Amino acid sequence: MRSLAGRGVIAAICPVSEKAGSEKRAGSGAASVRFMFKRVTHTFIYVLDQDQALDFYVGKLGMVVHTDADLGNMRWLTVVVPGQETPQLVLLRPGAPLHDEAVAARVRELVAMGAAGGGLIFETDDCRGTYERLRAAGVQFTQEPTEHFYGTDCALRDPFGNPIRFTQPPEGPVVVPAPEQLRNEA
Repeated sequence: MRSLAGRGVIAAICPVSEKAGSEKRAGSGAASVRFMFKRVTHTFIYVLDQDQALDFYVGKLGMVVHTDADLGNMRWLTVVVPGQETPQLVLLRPGAPLHDEAVAARVRELVAMGAAGGGLIFETDDCRGTYERLRAAGVQFTQEPTEHFYGTDCALRDPFGNPIRFTQPPEGPVVVPAPEQLRNEA
């Protein structure tokens, strides 16, 4: 078992193998990449109706509008977790100028099936309490709070089918069980 203390939920859910983590290639340029990027500032999720998305992400989940701008050919709409400037979640409607109508129609089909490739994982201090508050607000869940080695989490979908999870990390470091133990628990 390996400890992933301080590495976050994604590292716990999708750990890098010991071998891959220890191999280094000479001249890979990895050092220069470290200085190229400072942070992720935006991420995108497709929505079919931006006003309905605002009702859900702001009205139900408690996010706040960062930017709502009419750019002429599209509406640039972003929300953030209160008290944070980044990352901004862009609530993007499929269509011009990014897609022609044929592509936009296909993306809308994928969104409606929950297969558009987007998704979010939020961190919370109280998974069960957050679950109960959101259920009382009318949010429908696809998974109740469940204990995992990486913490307690649950799952829901936004009104468009995009998957959302929120996780309460465990006290102390995350310890990833051996692969055989994870297979036996599945």
